[in-house]
Amino acid sequence: MAMNRAFEAIQGRVESLLESAPARQVERNAKALLGGALNRLDLVTREEFDIQARLLRSTEERLRQLEARLAALEARQ
Repeated sequence: MAMNRAFEAIQGRVESLLESAPARQVERNAKALLGGALNRLDLVTREEFDIQARLLRSTEERLRQLEARLAALEARQ
């Protein structure tokens, strides 16, 4: 039991040291910098992109139908 507490204390200190290590700070700073840069970009989610792509395909199909209908009406005149 005393051995477990000692092991847990050592583990806690090691984790604390790793958490405050320069490499960890560089990693956190890099993530913050990258996150900030990405937030400034005008990006959409994949779901939003897929919705817009489906809407575009539907609109293109409707346009083809209307163009064909117009051509048929013009041919009758």
